[in-house]
Amino acid sequence: METKLLNIKGKEIGTSSVPSVLSVEPDQHFLHEIVRYYLANKHRGTACTKTRSEVSGGGRKPWKQKGTGRARQGSTRSPIWRKGGVVFGPKPRSYRQYLPKQKLSAGLFQALSYRLSEGSVLVIENLELDKPKTAELNDLRKALNFKKTVLFVSEKPEAAFMTASRNIPGFGLCLAKNLNAYEVLRNEKIVITAAALKEIEDKASKEN
Repeated sequence: METKLLNIKGKEIGTSSVPSVLSVEPDQHFLHEIVRYYLANKHRGTACTKTRSEVSGGGRKPWKQKGTGRARQGSTRSPIWRKGGVVFGPKPRSYRQYLPKQKLSAGLFQALSYRLSEGSVLVIENLELDKPKTAELNDLRKALNFKKTVLFVSEKPEAAFMTASRNIPGFGLCLAKNLNAYEVLRNEKIVITAAALKEIEDKASKEN
C-alpha cells in the first residue's frame, strides 16, 4: 500500500509505502477501552471536600437540648447546616488504570489504520525549516486545507518547527516513540514524517 509523499510546502514529491501493520481492521469497542485508559490516567483526582469533623467551628452546642421547641442540634457544622460538612463528598484518589504494552501498541496501530482508511493520515518528507517562521507553516496549512487540529509526528525534536507552530492554534508536535491511540483519535489530521513512519514499522516488527 502506498500514499502520497509531501514536502514542507505541501506539494507532492513522490510516494511512500505504508506498513502492513496500518491496514488492520479497527475494533470500536477495543479503541473505546484504550481511550478510556488514557483519559483516566489524565484525571488528576485532586477534588476534596471536608466532612463535619474537618470543618472549623461548631464546638459549642447551638442551644440547649430541651425546652426550646426546636429540633435538637449538637453542632453548627452538621451536614444539614449551612457551611456544614459534606456527606460522601469527593476525596483525593487515583483514577489510574493499567493495560499491557502490547494492548496499547495494538490500539495505536488500529487508530492509525482507522485514520488512514478515512484519508486523515498524510506522510511528509521531514519537518525541517530553514528559519522558525510561522508564515511557512501557514502556507502549509492553506495548501493542505487544515481547519481544526493537526498532529505532526516526527522521529526527532524539531526546534524550528516547534517555535514556528506556537502561534498557530490546533498545531501539535509529537515524537514517534510517544505517539498513542488517544492522540491519533483526538486530532482531525495526522501528518507523519517518513522516518517516523519507519520507526513505527520497526516497533511493530519487534513486538511481533
